[in-house]
Amino acid sequence: LQAAKMVNVPKRIRTFCPKLKKHTLHKVTQYKQGKASLYAQGKRRYDRKQKGFGGQTKQIFRKKAKTTKKIVLMLECTESKYRHMKQIKRCKKFELGAEKKGKRGSHIYGV
Repeated sequence: LQAAKMVNVPKRIRTFCPKLKKHTLHKVTQYKQGKASLYAQGKRRYDRKQKGFGGQTKQIFRKKAKTTKKIVLMLECTESKYRHMKQIKRCKKFELGAEKKGKRGSHIYGV
């Protein structure tokens, strides 16, 4: 399977809201991972294992094979403010609300 070269998604999409159980207008943003907590169980366990002598105790992943990541969209309903995520295919380049190209790359007027 070959990854799509470029994906352009509009900033507002009319899609299903699970809370209202109907189609509404949604504001679209790209999901970004939050800052990792120092107090999460895995981090606390890792830090305790690393403490003292003995060097690196857990493996560090170095054999990266993928060149792209799957894009995750954060959809926020404009009516209920309910937020949910939607995963789309892998792509090299992702654009949010970029201007659409017409035939032969000419710009569309009056939009």
